[in-house]
Amino acid sequence: MNSNWFKLIMKATKVQYGKKLLLKGMPIIFNKNGAKLCIGDNCVIKSSFLSNLVGLYSRTIIVTRSPEAEIYIGNNVGISGATIYARKKITIGDNTCIGGNSKILDNDFHPIEWETRNRLIRDVHGGNASELIPSREIKIGKNCFIGCNSIILKGTVLGEGCVVGAGAVVAGKFEDNTVIAGNPARVIKKLEEDNE
Repeated sequence: MNSNWFKLIMKATKVQYGKKLLLKGMPIIFNKNGAKLCIGDNCVIKSSFLSNLVGLYSRTIIVTRSPEAEIYIGNNVGISGATIYARKKITIGDNTCIGGNSKILDNDFHPIEWETRNRLIRDVHGGNASELIPSREIKIGKNCFIGCNSIILKGTVLGEGCVVGAGAVVAGKFEDNTVIAGNPARVIKKLEEDNE
């Protein structure tokens, strides 16, 4: 399937995308009925093994999982073999680069308490899954860089110009122009702001 056919499928599922969207390989992009999934202008989504030599484990996956979910990806964003999965809301600012195999997840996928988890498993139709699965909005500012194999967890807020080190597990709020690394991730450096 070439990218033009895939773009028609995206339009059919009400995925909004801007000018000059470049797809290298075939991503998995799914927009739940009633949800909002918007991709800005001049974005590049890499999904083939050789499209990023860091070594991609899988295609890029961008999914709105509930009718209330929203994903907003700004202009000039690059994504390589990453997973962006929203039950609530994920916002990614302009000029942000998302490194190979990164995960951005605004929910825990399963309840933490075993009793609730077992109840959800027994409910074949997943009736009230959205209320049972902990979810919190993620905001990633403009001009950020997310290193390869990073995991951005629910409730994370990254200010503008943040850099996330490779393999970091990120949860919490971080100021503009900070370098964040480790598991759990913490600020290891403050970048100088360009005052020009």
